[in-house]
Amino acid sequence: MFIVLYRLFEEQKPELTGGSESCKWIKLKAGTGMFQGLSEKLQETFKRLKGKGRLKEADVNEAMREVRVALLEADVNYKVVKDFVAKVKERSIGQEVLESLSPAQYVIKIVHEEMIELMGGATGKILIASKPPTVILLIGLQGAGKTTHAAKLANMLKKQGKHPLMVACDIYRPAAIKQLQVLGEQLKVPVFSMGQIAPVEIAKASIKHANSNGQDVIIIDTAGRLHINEELMTELRDIKSAVKPHEILLVVDAMTGQDAVNVAESFHRELGLDGVILTKLDGDTRGGAALSIKAVTGCTVKFAGTGEKMDALESFHPDRMASRILGMGDVLTLIEKAQESFDEKKAKEMEQKLRKQEFTLEDFLDQMQQMKKMGPLSSLLEMIPGVGKQLKDVQIDEKDTAHLEAIIRSMTIEERRKPMIIKDSRKKRIAKGSGTSVQDVGRLLKQFEQMQKMMKQFASPSGMGMLGGGKKGKKGKKPGMKFPFA
Repeated sequence: MFIVLYRLFEEQKPELTGGSESCKWIKLKAGTGMFQGLSEKLQETFKRLKGKGRLKEADVNEAMREVRVALLEADVNYKVVKDFVAKVKERSIGQEVLESLSPAQYVIKIVHEEMIELMGGATGKILIASKPPTVILLIGLQGAGKTTHAAKLANMLKKQGKHPLMVACDIYRPAAIKQLQVLGEQLKVPVFSMGQIAPVEIAKASIKHANSNGQDVIIIDTAGRLHINEELMTELRDIKSAVKPHEILLVVDAMTGQDAVNVAESFHRELGLDGVILTKLDGDTRGGAALSIKAVTGCTVKFAGTGEKMDALESFHPDRMASRILGMGDVLTLIEKAQESFDEKKAKEMEQKLRKQEFTLEDFLDQMQQMKKMGPLSSLLEMIPGVGKQLKDVQIDEKDTAHLEAIIRSMTIEERRKPMIIKDSRKKRIAKGSGTSVQDVGRLLKQFEQMQKMMKQFASPSGMGMLGGGKKGKKGKKPGMKFPFA
């Protein structure tokens, strides 16, 4: 539904308007999200810059001081911050910028480009061997999430048409082998293990096993330690020498900030990394590791862990990440998530229903089921340009969707299609059947009615837009965006 709404929204090109009115009846919580602190500070800085009109060099200097503070508070490496600000400042005080009709936008464009470059420029990809199998060696400290991300990576490659094999080489951590086997069964991905024999021998034997069984990608899950030591490095060097991996990927916790960068630097010096998988990036409100690793180590961040589910692993796109940090949204990632989760035929049918204003509670329930597959709703909203900025202090309570589902499922088919027939006696029956209150049922119906009005605005030739804009309502207030999730 998000993609359909966005497409309709794009057709109308409404004016984005701010203000708390637009989200006054979404349940408010202490919202946190990826790069939240950094994103808010940078957006506030550029907002003030836009208010300047024509820029002077002093305006740029002041903005760059604020950018420097924001990056340092986000735990970005000091040298990286110094170099980044110097590059942006040098480009921003050129005559072309200062004499531009929209210099503030020009400066934001420069920051966006330099931030993309800072995070590696191009999207990192797995090097697939010309002659299978491709060998991927996952390394990292204990507790970084290597075993889980071995499974996530296998799941991603399987969706791409590969035939992965996971190899259990962590013989030291209790239940590590069993954990990998359980994940393998869940994903229907084979796991190769040989018990407690030397990890080097297991790794070598896995190559022969893969060749014999048609597996074209081998993902080796290695042991970690609480800290970097010679015993760990010797074992990893021996495995590297024995199997000659095409990719050595370091799995590191993004929430450890500069410690993650230091760990990456140490492993790269000892083994030579081909890339990094940043875990828990969805919970990292600062973002220092993501912004520093490439500049400090020279290693590309190739993947980002964005949740606990097995499909919560994304390719790391520097351009998209920079756009999200600067509040520009990330529609491409949103579309990719939708394409993976949504049925194309159903999506087209839904678009037609929205255009014809035939959207029912039955359709709403179906859309909620499909959106669940895409991840947390609050994360999806952040990817829509303009919406993340308006909802920066809002976090949708995911438990509310379960209550909504229960209420809708307690309705008859006729009630779902014609909610206007639901009066007091029906509300009592629905509330009893769903384990909620009559007030909850009434609230859902009222919110759905308001949502239908918003749909009507979308579909009309003179649509007022999704986030306000257009004609003013009562007392001069503009209609705002509302979601039926409170």
